[in-house]
Amino acid sequence: MLLLIFLSILGLIDSAYLTWEHFNNVLPPCTINRFLPILSDCGKVLQSPYSVMFGVPLAVIGLFHYGLLTLGILGALIYKKKVYRYWIIIQSIIGVVASFYFMYIQLVIIKSICIYCTLSALISFTLGLIVFLNLKKERLELAFSIFAFSYQNFIKWIFFLLYPEVIHNIMVFTGELIGKFPLSKFASGLIIYKDHTLHQKISDINFDSPVGLAAGFDYNANLTQTLYFLNFGFQSVGTITNLPYEGNPHPRLGRLIKSRSLMVNKGFKNKGAVIISQQLKKLHFKIPVGVSIGMTHSENIKTIQEAVKDVINTFNIFEKSGIKNSYYELNISCPNLVHAKNISFYPPNNLDFLLFSVDKLKLKKPVYIKMPIEKTNSEVISMLEIIVKHKSIKGVIFGNLLKNRKDPSLIPAEVKKFKVGNFSGKPTEKRSNELIKLAYKKYKSRLVIIGCGGIFSAEDAYKKIKLGASLVQLITGMIFQGPQLVSQINLELIDLLKKDGFNNISQVVGYENN
Repeated sequence: MLLLIFLSILGLIDSAYLTWEHFNNVLPPCTINRFLPILSDCGKVLQSPYSVMFGVPLAVIGLFHYGLLTLGILGALIYKKKVYRYWIIIQSIIGVVASFYFMYIQLVIIKSICIYCTLSALISFTLGLIVFLNLKKERLELAFSIFAFSYQNFIKWIFFLLYPEVIHNIMVFTGELIGKFPLSKFASGLIIYKDHTLHQKISDINFDSPVGLAAGFDYNANLTQTLYFLNFGFQSVGTITNLPYEGNPHPRLGRLIKSRSLMVNKGFKNKGAVIISQQLKKLHFKIPVGVSIGMTHSENIKTIQEAVKDVINTFNIFEKSGIKNSYYELNISCPNLVHAKNISFYPPNNLDFLLFSVDKLKLKKPVYIKMPIEKTNSEVISMLEIIVKHKSIKGVIFGNLLKNRKDPSLIPAEVKKFKVGNFSGKPTEKRSNELIKLAYKKYKSRLVIIGCGGIFSAEDAYKKIKLGASLVQLITGMIFQGPQLVSQINLELIDLLKKDGFNNISQVVGYENN
């Protein structure tokens, strides 16, 4: 900050001198230059029509600019508030853009330079570089806030004019292209922000951020090279099944805008384990990638034995392929499997049979179970009692979609638009939080808990973490709030930790539940 204040005052002095010169009709001494008589002629520049804009001398505009910048820097030094840092960033950007323009005018149009004007440009460029390098967090916060405003007030409503599955496919296709584009690696240095306070090692996996993409968005694993650029800390692909499934009959997706929810009815739509494992086996991942595995959506599976065999086959395919995934998810809670209504892994005997079969695989990677949220506390505890007996299972995810179409968090008129499907987003938040709290209180020493459901802000994520979630996942919040949401959550979590006196996000886990 001290260097910034020095440069801004130097710019202020330079602009003040040129202002005095303008109003006193005095030409500065560089008009007669002994060293650069061709390039340097202050009189030619300062007496040109370009020295005045809208009737105001550029020197006066420069004086005003450096004055505002100086006030912003002093405010940041004295009051330590972010608003002044944002002020500095905006003012420095204005200075850099204006200086580029004025240097172009001098060199290309007037074909001569004024040493004093060029000094001001050099000061602005230096200030801009220092601000760019040293105020990265604030710069990103400001940029993401501007993008969020644009998305939430304009872009989103254009997207929402299209059928949900169409826009989903467009976004996945675009994201996949970005991941393949060579310049994306260069651009990542401008938008990726890591902070040690968000780093955790969980199940021997390093997570630079606690925020991940939930299974159900990237169901064909197209975005494993892209989500790093959105500041995701991890992602789950799938849910992937032994055999491919084209998806349930339409509609598969729908929007409940007032309820801040999506109707989901895909039913494990995916290309199947063989194709996706071949697709992934040669890739390296910048963030931990998990493979979500579920039962094939097929009317040919009629018994629990057949269902378990199908799931185990999928695990075997991925294990043999040598994919560098960090973990597995076992999705036992999808409510949209219309061909498997009579097969459930919820009864303790069925769940025990499934997990015993998973244990026999002797997986070296942790397995997290995707849990339902519509079950009662006693039913969930019965399931957790089975889960903790199996060493291959390291954690649980709370949770999946809301099935209760009469839940008070849903707007009835919106629900009536859809005869099929279940609901994500804000309506799942309350029960998700209740089950996180329940599981942490009873099994915190045994299970990693991942919170999923209704995360639309950093405060939503922070709440789940304080209740006992070590990690959180989202999808719907990003669709409603914008793709910058994860970056915003990470940046705001850093501030929330600092405000509450914590040095690392792991210290917050279960803080409200101890």
